[in-house]
Amino acid sequence: MYGNKILSGMVVVLFAGTPVAQAAPYPEKPIRFVVAFAAGGSIDLLARQFAQKLTESLGQQVVVDNRAGAGGNLSAEITARSAPDGYTIYICAPSLVVNAALYAKIPYDPVRDFAPVTLLASVQNALVAYPGFGAKSVKELIALAKSKPGQINYASTGSGSSGHLVMEMFRVQAGIDMTHVPYKTIGQTTADLISGQVSLWFPTIPGALPHIKGGRMRVLAVAGAKRSPALPDTPTVAEAAALPGFDATTWYAVLTPAGTPKDIVAKLNTAFLRALHSPDVQARLAAQGVESIGSTPEQAATHIRSELPKWAKVVKEAGVRAD
Repeated sequence: MYGNKILSGMVVVLFAGTPVAQAAPYPEKPIRFVVAFAAGGSIDLLARQFAQKLTESLGQQVVVDNRAGAGGNLSAEITARSAPDGYTIYICAPSLVVNAALYAKIPYDPVRDFAPVTLLASVQNALVAYPGFGAKSVKELIALAKSKPGQINYASTGSGSSGHLVMEMFRVQAGIDMTHVPYKTIGQTTADLISGQVSLWFPTIPGALPHIKGGRMRVLAVAGAKRSPALPDTPTVAEAAALPGFDATTWYAVLTPAGTPKDIVAKLNTAFLRALHSPDVQARLAAQGVESIGSTPEQAATHIRSELPKWAKVVKEAGVRAD
């Protein structure tokens, strides 16, 4: 009996004298920043700005990894299946939640498989036409489309993309019929709209702004609930078409794989918010038509959950399915 007590005491002394293992400092190697779509779009431009800032503040290279494919499903799956160690982060758009309604089956759960870091920023989509299009306002467009059902075509960068769903929301609420022409890349879509091969498009403002200012695209309206600071003289769809409540804003969130330690998520959140609120980033985003948000991980998670029923309703009403 006493021997057991002595042995127990020895064990206690041994453990007491053993240093507690310290967690490895984070980060201690490069971080992969997965982007949901190809280079050149709004989300890619945003990711590259923040990758540079995070590289400076975290002391490790943050490498942008564009993983386009399957309307955003490929990048989401890559992230969801990555190790939850903070070395894979992901910037996504509403496609993360839209695809849950758009596809019969997706290889990830938009809520269960991710640990949100922050809701980063938002951009509005702009309704643009090629310069020679026969309507110069949204009301004229609606009248023209009603007189030629199915004869006016519009572009998107694929079924389920923000431009596709915003146009479908507009089409349903305006009571018009138009023909969808999906493209695979932003470059192809831009070239064909400018040349008049396709009539209309609902791109995000940052990518379209240089073409609008250069007169290569005619802007008719913006899709948000309020006018964009980047296009202050352009009405919202709700204003221009008397469609009250019309609001379709594209948001961007940063996520990590589910199970990523909370202290790492918190450190990433701090780094992103510090970068977001730096004067040079604020000025650059404003010039591009990007509106900064910045949120806690909990607020980002709440927002993502709230978007699921909203876009499921749009997909169902428009009868949209993935190509």
